[in-house]
Amino acid sequence: MVWSLHSIETIILEAQLSKSEAVEPEPDVMPEILQFRIWLKDVSPMIWRRVQIPSTLTLRELHGVFQVTMGWESIHLFQFTLRATRFGSWQTAARTPDIALSELQLRKGVRFLYEYDLNIPWEHEVRLEDRILASTGKSYPRCTGGDGNCPTEDCGGPLAFMTQSDAADNDEVYENLAEAAEFIDAVVFQHRFEVLKDKRRVEDIKDLVDRLNGRLSMLGTPFERKTVNSRLEQQEHLLLMHQQM
Repeated sequence: MVWSLHSIETIILEAQLSKSEAVEPEPDVMPEILQFRIWLKDVSPMIWRRVQIPSTLTLRELHGVFQVTMGWESIHLFQFTLRATRFGSWQTAARTPDIALSELQLRKGVRFLYEYDLNIPWEHEVRLEDRILASTGKSYPRCTGGDGNCPTEDCGGPLAFMTQSDAADNDEVYENLAEAAEFIDAVVFQHRFEVLKDKRRVEDIKDLVDRLNGRLSMLGTPFERKTVNSRLEQQEHLLLMHQQM
């Protein structure tokens, strides 16, 4: 075929027109954000968290987010109960939790149950507080509020946790703290380094610190929102959603 200058110009013009008429791809649509409030049942004072979750996440991923935000270690089975239907660990014979939150069509204000460690179990009530638009520059999922230490794993349930928390805060604790403060004052501020040569006293202080650490662990894992969000940004919830040891 012999190409003329006119035919080449025509092809170029048609290509330019075709390009100008091409449909521009739509920008990525930000997923809807679901704001949940979760609190631990049968425990006083209240232990609660508020989280914002993309609606594209699955129930299994939501389980991972709850594990991170509450402070659990994901070493036990779990299940959600929504509209009399159970979703959770396969060992429970429940339906698979690999279903997107958007598919569940949850209404604002709806409440459902989240259970962890089904031998006890630890029951959490969950409420969908709001549906909001994602904010530019913010990462999701994210924790926006909360209060209360998470109970230690395998501590025996809500009643046992409250009992040991009360036991951890008594007059003996303050006596131990006073003794530790006296030792620190002697060494750090008074520079009485000969105290460190008293092996018996040093051993007593070591035992005292062990007792204080033991009592501290009885109070549960402290909640720090900044730490929680750092863990979520590192996607730890994607690891914990599968972990069972």
